[in-house]
Amino acid sequence: MNRGSSAAEVIIAIIPIVGIIMGSAVVFFYLLWNHKRKMLLIKAGENPRTDFDLLSFSLLAGLLLVSVGISLTVFLAIAKGAGDGLLGGIIPLSIGVGLLIFYGIQRRDKNS
Repeated sequence: MNRGSSAAEVIIAIIPIVGIIMGSAVVFFYLLWNHKRKMLLIKAGENPRTDFDLLSFSLLAGLLLVSVGISLTVFLAIAKGAGDGLLGGIIPLSIGVGLLIFYGIQRRDKNS
């Protein structure tokens, strides 16, 4: 069995670790700066209210999860056949469908 060089293996092993550390640092500093901004707004006497649109979020997340779930389910069904491996696609698919159902119910309640 011909293995690649050990330097390539080390680089391949380090890339995900560095990515996770850098992503964590970005999230940490975003949360820190956002907190400091809110504290300064409160000290200035302003209300740092941010609006979160749950309906838009559930629609976006539901559509993304349904598309990823369908893609994974079809791919895993073709590659591995019916089995436990299909859960990797069925789980995000069912979560996405649940979010889309939530969106539909909330939108209907909001319109009536």
